[in-house]
Amino acid sequence: MIFRREVRAAFAAAALLVSGACNGDIGPSALAEQSVPAKMVVTVHAKSGPRQFNVEVARTTAEQERGLMFRTNIPADGGMIFTPYPAAGGGPREASFWMKNTPTTLDIIFIRPDGTIAAIAENTSPYSEESSKSGEPVNAVLEINGGKARELGIAAGDKVSWAGRGR
Repeated sequence: MIFRREVRAAFAAAALLVSGACNGDIGPSALAEQSVPAKMVVTVHAKSGPRQFNVEVARTTAEQERGLMFRTNIPADGGMIFTPYPAAGGGPREASFWMKNTPTTLDIIFIRPDGTIAAIAENTSPYSEESSKSGEPVNAVLEINGGKARELGIAAGDKVSWAGRGR
């Protein structure tokens, strides 16, 4: 009788573990689909003319930690803006991004408090754990498809604007 109770308890514990593991809170597809961030239009005022991107907004710490991880289909004019950066506040700081769990090549655009581009990490390597750094304090970061910055003539010093942040 005691053995049966122990076996039932063990099965109950195993069932709880399995149900917890299957509740949809883990795995690449679950992380990519946990929440749908807000969207906005971001304009980069390049010397060759304005370039618009329809991007997702990563405002919370969780959204900024997840970023574009596990994403394979980023629209040609898509991407993600991290604003404010860092999400927890504390003012501008040097940014450091990596590509862990990110299968898509990205250009990472680091934006100063005055809205100008401080630096661009071009064509970052998918899945790389090497850091891409801003080199100076920034308060926003824009991620777009790899190679887009060069293709569109976007460069350091160009101005970036979006709703709530004028040119």
